[in-house]
Amino acid sequence: MTGYVKSRVRMDVVIAGGGVVGAACALALSRAGLEVALVEPRPAPRWSREQPDLRVYALAPDNATLLQHLGVWPQVLAARAQPYRCMRVWDAAGGDELMFDTASMGRPELGWIVENDLLADRLWAALATAGVRCLTPARVEAMEQDEAGVRLRLDDGSRLESRLAVAADGAGSALRRLAGLEVDARDYGQRGVVAYIRTEQPHRATAWQRFLPTGPLALLPFTDGLVSIVWSLPDAEAVRVLELDEGRFAIELRDASAGRLGRVQLASKRAAFPLRRQLVRRQVAGRVLVLGDAAHVVHPLAGQGVNLGLRDVAALQEEVVGALRRGADWAAPHRLQRWERRRLSDNTVSARAFETINTVFSNAHPVPTLLRGHLLGLAGRLPPLKRALWRHAAGI
Repeated sequence: MTGYVKSRVRMDVVIAGGGVVGAACALALSRAGLEVALVEPRPAPRWSREQPDLRVYALAPDNATLLQHLGVWPQVLAARAQPYRCMRVWDAAGGDELMFDTASMGRPELGWIVENDLLADRLWAALATAGVRCLTPARVEAMEQDEAGVRLRLDDGSRLESRLAVAADGAGSALRRLAGLEVDARDYGQRGVVAYIRTEQPHRATAWQRFLPTGPLALLPFTDGLVSIVWSLPDAEAVRVLELDEGRFAIELRDASAGRLGRVQLASKRAAFPLRRQLVRRQVAGRVLVLGDAAHVVHPLAGQGVNLGLRDVAALQEEVVGALRRGADWAAPHRLQRWERRRLSDNTVSARAFETINTVFSNAHPVPTLLRGHLLGLAGRLPPLKRALWRHAAGI
């Protein structure tokens, strides 16, 4: 990339991607005292109370704490966030049920179901008062770097210089590609069908998950008497289900959930997204860091996608704040490498674990069918194992 003749904007950090993880990263580093620019190709997100976002997250307690420290969690709670206090997991082939609840975990709630648009909206509102330079609509078009920092050219002709650049621009990350980072990917041949439903029985602040030979079905409690579904199905089956009329869809969904919440009624449009595993082999390339979906896309069965991304942010903020307090170089290569070792290990282990669970439970082969229900029951009967599983998912 050549031809830098226009004046350049110099920042400490430039972040590509203004989704939940990118916006949280921008806010976290700005709160730490750095000068931050955020580059996002779409307009600032807007949340609508009247039209719930189909994309929801099961936000873990550690990430609620992060958002609290960033000053946005009270605004999220005041708008709309549904706590869940119980989680029940069972297999269609039989066997015992695995259950987590607040009593056994010693917490007032296990987590919260929150809409993507709501989180993004509240984070962007905080960016406006945190001194973050938001460049939108704009996208990174070219990049070069050396030991001193990164130089970026945007598609509107703007030039940015920074000590670090962060790729948080999603699974198809342009900045990751420009940095030369490769990904290891696997297409599961599944899609996640999402929608809101109304149910005959109240959800009782419980997250339900049933493993079926075609893939897991999650029923997530939501506000206003609604339940959010994430139904993992083979591609062809997902297409068929999306084309069903509302009545037939409701019947098949009730049967797939074993009628746990009684009769169901579709309460929104339906949508589907492809399911795959995608992992970068490295999360640092010189002065470029990769986090969130740009670094790791995982199966939604454990609801950990955005949680892993926000943990990337929390770990980076911890490194930066620790260095600044000691008067050390917050962007030193050894510090970036330490962050990478910590996050790459957790993200890789988590992604592979979710893939193994999906493989074992989402098939009709007789051997795993005989074993998997008993595995759930065993985990439920061993309190240390059960608590360890929960603590990992909750990030505590």
